[in-house]
Amino acid sequence: MTSYADVVVVGGGQAGLAAGYHLRHLGIECVILDAQAAPGGAWQHTWDSLHLFSPAAYSSLPGRLMPPQPGETYPDAGHVVAYLSDYEQRYELDVRRPVRVQGVHRDGQLLRVATDSGAWRARAAISATGTWWRPFLPAVPGREVFRGRQLHTVEYRSPYDFAGQQVVVVGGGNSGAQIAADLAHHTDLTWVTQREPRFLADDIDGRALFDAATARRRALDAGTGDTGGVASLGDIVAVPPVRAARDAGLLKASPMFARLTPDGVEWADGTRAEADAIIWCTGFRPALSHLAPLGLRGPRGHIPTHGTRAAEEPRLHLLGYGDWTGPASATLIGVGRPARDASREIAQLLGVVR
Repeated sequence: MTSYADVVVVGGGQAGLAAGYHLRHLGIECVILDAQAAPGGAWQHTWDSLHLFSPAAYSSLPGRLMPPQPGETYPDAGHVVAYLSDYEQRYELDVRRPVRVQGVHRDGQLLRVATDSGAWRARAAISATGTWWRPFLPAVPGREVFRGRQLHTVEYRSPYDFAGQQVVVVGGGNSGAQIAADLAHHTDLTWVTQREPRFLADDIDGRALFDAATARRRALDAGTGDTGGVASLGDIVAVPPVRAARDAGLLKASPMFARLTPDGVEWADGTRAEADAIIWCTGFRPALSHLAPLGLRGPRGHIPTHGTRAAEEPRLHLLGYGDWTGPASATLIGVGRPARDASREIAQLLGVVR
């Protein structure tokens, strides 16, 4: 069975909902196809102690402020899931789930979106699948011989799963620091980073990061030079649990090891550390396999874009994958503006006048 919509949005997380909001505001018919069984996107799969970097009011999608969470300055992931669920109901967004998109194809003047429950034909499409579903694991020698447990950020839930164990956490970004802080009081922890951890000033949270990312994008667009953006401030937001573990001397990083051994890790000088488990907090790649039939991939797996629009396919927009699809577009507060811009471009493409 084949259905029709003016616009098909692939992904029902924060980016997909922001796109749906703006398209609906412009009077454009759209359907949002979400592979998840319930609302909330990736937020429903995070570790138990995860909190936002910013207060609720600064972590909102367009049109609807996130309400504060009682007793919490920085809302937890469960609060975000509840907010996203309420958001799609409040704006009566047409979210179909669970629907897994298998491929987006050119079909004459239209795009054909093939799914596990039939196909959709549309005049335009927005890909908003994010990165959570494509975790990255580095090619470190010995990974296949290690006898302990190996898992990625996406599989970590609670420090109690590792109580009393020797655990190596790999990664010097926010996920690595937060999970290391989570484990510090319950395990024999070794935290490993590629370079010395760079903590942002304690008074910096997601609001400042969004402003920095936006200023960098404006400077690059104006040709006035690269301000460095978020990277110029540091790598790790000192949220309260990270700050507490750092100040207690529990977040002391070791340099990256050279290889894994059957019982742990080994550095280039021969120093070893035993480990029951290794948690790879080593980032993600864009989840773009559904766009493979369009043949748009460029260097490093990215699809070249003008703003959010695919450079070689004007009917396709990409939203929420990081700065290359809009400043801070992988964040709740940052995705609204590129979602608005993408929706306006699609309105022009479709000849919709408001």
